[in-house]
Amino acid sequence: MADTMRGVYTNLTDIRRRVFAEVAKIVYETAGDSKKTDEDFDRQFEELPYIIVPGDVATYRESVFLERAVVEERIRLAMGMDLQGADRPMRVSEGLSEAAIADSYYNPPLINVIKFACNACKDNVYKVTNSCQGCLAHPCMEVCKKDAIFFHNKRAVIDQEKCIKCGQCARTCPYHAIHHHIRPCAEACGMHAIGSDEHGRAEIDHERCVSCGQCLINCPFGAIADKSQIAQVIFSIAGGDEVIAIVAPAFVGQFGGKGNVGKLRNAFSELGFAGVEEVAIGADLCAVEEADDFLENVPENIPFMGTSCCPAWSVMAKMEFPKYQECISMALTPMVLTARMVRANHPKAKIVFVGPCSAKKLEAMRSSVRSEVDFVLTFEEMAGMMSARGIDYLKLEDDNNSDFAVASEDGRNFAVAGGVANAVVNVLKDRNPDLEVKVLNAEGLEECRKMLRDATRHKYDGYLLEGMACPGGCVAGPGTLQAINKSAAAVKRYAKKSPHKHAVDNAFRALIHMLEQDVVHGDEE
Repeated sequence: MADTMRGVYTNLTDIRRRVFAEVAKIVYETAGDSKKTDEDFDRQFEELPYIIVPGDVATYRESVFLERAVVEERIRLAMGMDLQGADRPMRVSEGLSEAAIADSYYNPPLINVIKFACNACKDNVYKVTNSCQGCLAHPCMEVCKKDAIFFHNKRAVIDQEKCIKCGQCARTCPYHAIHHHIRPCAEACGMHAIGSDEHGRAEIDHERCVSCGQCLINCPFGAIADKSQIAQVIFSIAGGDEVIAIVAPAFVGQFGGKGNVGKLRNAFSELGFAGVEEVAIGADLCAVEEADDFLENVPENIPFMGTSCCPAWSVMAKMEFPKYQECISMALTPMVLTARMVRANHPKAKIVFVGPCSAKKLEAMRSSVRSEVDFVLTFEEMAGMMSARGIDYLKLEDDNNSDFAVASEDGRNFAVAGGVANAVVNVLKDRNPDLEVKVLNAEGLEECRKMLRDATRHKYDGYLLEGMACPGGCVAGPGTLQAINKSAAAVKRYAKKSPHKHAVDNAFRALIHMLEQDVVHGDEE
């Protein structure tokens, strides 16, 4: 799977994050000012593309007008609105009144292709490059069983009408002069959900898309983006709602520093949140639930069991292997478990999951989850809110609040590939020390599919299977801010500071603590 741009701060990264910050800034200013009219609101959004892309000279694309048009579409998606396209006149803010309310939700599709930003990259095409030496042996032509290769002016040429994309020519060429062109977004898509429209531009099959978000971080033209709920969260805060954030285990180091949770609570407080809680608490409960599921069902009722916490993996598994749906744990995800615990004492609160994941947005759209989680924001979107309010995370004071529930080391390590399975195994060992638990984990949907295909052929009977849609785990999610290896190391360091080693040591204690609290607090470093 392609992932060549991760950890590289590009101009596309800058534009994406500036859009989040500028949108949040306008909404904060407008929602908090009773003198601002709808006309003022609309005017600010109409001017925003000129603020983000000033001047009359293009910087990255062939036209400054195209640059602004792309930014306009990103603004609309950041506001949770549909794309406007270029085939009819429309204002940036058209439809804003329907979207700019606290209770509005995503109108599918969640992941969108901005068509006029797409480069219409060649997909699955073998082409001869300038490295061709026109060698006398011409092995590329000899191995081609379809006679698709001929020589012209001492250079190999591939007849695309005859080529069957077998790749034999590329593997045989002694000069590596034949290149396999694959559209980056399509290569990154483990669901094979990206094809081409009649103009050769990327097109997503939304019936197959599981919103893993790998396409949007691998498109080098910034043509793919997902919808956001930044505006809806801010409007909810401004409307006086009790808005509580639950933060995914991958948060450590995302906003700078080494993951000081006291600073994080302070930052969220300045943004207007009433409280913040670590989702790693829910991860402890999830690990216990999955261990109990495993003991109860494997191998008596099901041949193997897959973990449940990654929604993109679980949706893919159930979609492509429907006969084995029951082999994916029915345990509630850490996000849902944490939201339920918070809601037990705050029934009227609006709960915002903050994490690395686009697929969590898809999960929260389910009717069974909608009542638990009101909004989902990525770390990138949350960083945009901080920027809008001028919050420098590293300069904040630690709130030194000791009234908190502490997640276990295993619960915090859910964010790293292999962490979920390890947490479940440790619970299983506590339940039955003599039990031998076989484990396998896969990263990326292609590898997850291979693992599951082998499992259905009885290769992994009795196994616990962990699937993660993002290579590296949640720390590699499309909404993260830091390099994957840096984030993984930060999570592991932070996890070791927990006084509780395993989920089973902590789950019941954490549940009782949270249900007894009148105010929701986060864990302290």
